Amino acid sequence: MLDKINQYLQRMMPILTPLSLVIGVFLEDLGGHLLFLVPWLFAFMTFAGSLSMNFQGLRSFTKYPWVILITIAFLHILMPIWAYLVSSVLFHDHLLTIGFVLSVAVPTGVTSFIWVSICKGHLPLCLSIILIDTMLSPIVIPLLSKVVVGQTIEIDTISIMLDLLWMIVLPSFAAVLLNEWTKGKINTTVGKPLAPFQKLSLFLIVMINSSAIAPFLKNITWDIFGIIMVVLFLAASGYAMCFVIGHFLFKDPSIVTTVVFTGGMRNIAVGVVIASTYFPAKVVMPVVFGMLFQQILASQFGRLVEKYKAKVSPITD
Repeated sequence: MLDKINQYLQRMMPILTPLSLVIGVFLEDLGGHLLFLVPWLFAFMTFAGSLSMNFQGLRSFTKYPWVILITIAFLHILMPIWAYLVSSVLFHDHLLTIGFVLSVAVPTGVTSFIWVSICKGHLPLCLSIILIDTMLSPIVIPLLSKVVVGQTIEIDTISIMLDLLWMIVLPSFAAVLLNEWTKGKINTTVGKPLAPFQKLSLFLIVMINSSAIAPFLKNITWDIFGIIMVVLFLAASGYAMCFVIGHFLFKDPSIVTTVVFTGGMRNIAVGVVIASTYFPAKVVMPVVFGMLFQQILASQFGRLVEKYKAKVSPITD
């Protein structure tokens, strides 16, 4: 029954994610009272999503170091610069620029593993990128935030680092240790039954945190519509750039598939938590809106990857 519920929630994510945002806007007061639950929900979601990972995935670093380094550089250098340039030119609003940069600077999404699996990409390489990028997040996100914020807003980078350790690194590390200890059995006995609750946690996080942008969404203007369109453009361009980079640098279709999804998807929920905790409400908007398109774009680029793989013969190692 839980497996069927999980499959249903997986199919409905492109609908249920924006629906959660809308519900959160209308239940603005309730969301404000439930903010204390968000770090706990996120820690649980990270733990449940990491039960399939193990340290063997790190062996991919010795085999594909340049793939991993280029993907991480894309995630945390190229995309933040691209988001900064696009948002600065179009909006001339420093708070929105911070939001756009934060929305693309967060770690790669754990759910990228699902899409890499569906599209038959390189799973050990995917797990390596997720694990390494996750462990780097307490350093990378505060550093990028400090760079883009400058002197206009005071931010507590130490608190951000501690929150990321608590919400991402420790749950992930604990899940990986349990997976190693049980030789992978825990993913079947615990991980799969927890999968639907992981997705429900994501919907709750979106709902609760969307209360921060409720005042803006209750009076939708052309400016807000413009923000949503730029979020869509940045997300789609991220996938497209990863596809081009993968094709010209790595050739192997399974690696191209992995780069597309690990470079294109984001752990947006952590960006929402950080933005709503440490920044003004306007910063939260580009981050939250990123949740509207993530699964839809993943499905569309999944089709593109399948067509690409049908035309290109796989290169064996």
